[in-house]
Amino acid sequence: MDALLQQLFNGLVSGSFYALLALGLSVIFGMLGVVNFAHGAFYMLGAFGALVLLDSFGLNWWLALLLVPIGLGLAGMVVERLFVHRLVALDPLYNFLLTFGIALILQDLIRLKYGVASQPYDRPDVLGGSVNLGLFSYPKYQVFVLIFSIVISVLVWLVLNRTRVGMIVRASTERAELTKSFGIDVRRWITPVFGFGIALAGLAGVLAAPMRAVNSGMGGDLIIVIFAVVVIGGLGSVFGSVAAGYIVGMLSAVGNLYVPALSQSLVFILMALVLLLRPAGLFGREEGVLA
Repeated sequence: MDALLQQLFNGLVSGSFYALLALGLSVIFGMLGVVNFAHGAFYMLGAFGALVLLDSFGLNWWLALLLVPIGLGLAGMVVERLFVHRLVALDPLYNFLLTFGIALILQDLIRLKYGVASQPYDRPDVLGGSVNLGLFSYPKYQVFVLIFSIVISVLVWLVLNRTRVGMIVRASTERAELTKSFGIDVRRWITPVFGFGIALAGLAGVLAAPMRAVNSGMGGDLIIVIFAVVVIGGLGSVFGSVAAGYIVGMLSAVGNLYVPALSQSLVFILMALVLLLRPAGLFGREEGVLA
């Protein structure tokens, strides 16, 4: 039982990254209808951003946690205005290919600068060691990641549900055409929302730097799973993406314990079952999928 509980906790920690990435990806898809394949690359840039700030400027991880998401969010806004915006009116395949190309370019630029070997990044001293959770001890940093991701998810939920701006963004994300019919200019929110989604990917990358291997391929290995998470939660559903992130994290962790041979496939098996039983996803709406 202790082993199962520890694996479930491992799954929640992994789900923290899935939730943050899926949240940003879902918001972007909901408002723009764009499948942002470059999302994983910006996650990778978040980790490398923390590394560069430390090695080149001596800025610690706490400052990176603040500065890197802001910087990548601004970069995402520039990408949306220069490239993505021009193709939104066309078939979604064009923006998918565009973001796929951006992802390859970013990965190759990082590979050219830093090579393919993983770069180390030390955990903050204050988050070193372990904390006693009663039934088992667990690394303090992983506990922080879990709590921090939950706090960010709750804050995003509060902004989207308790502020006028948030309600407009949420309505534009989940029911863009209906929102337009009420006279709200959805286009003015597209660029900042795209930047916000990218900022969440960068935030996840900074959190991952002390835990994961910081290398140019770390985003590419993760993006397919994140797409599956978004589909399971429901395309365009903000809450669904976060909930599905934690569900998939726990499912993968339990799979590693009981059926390791299938652990990498369980998320896609779950996605197939969800699509068969509920094509709109666990928390999505049928008309939202077709919009």
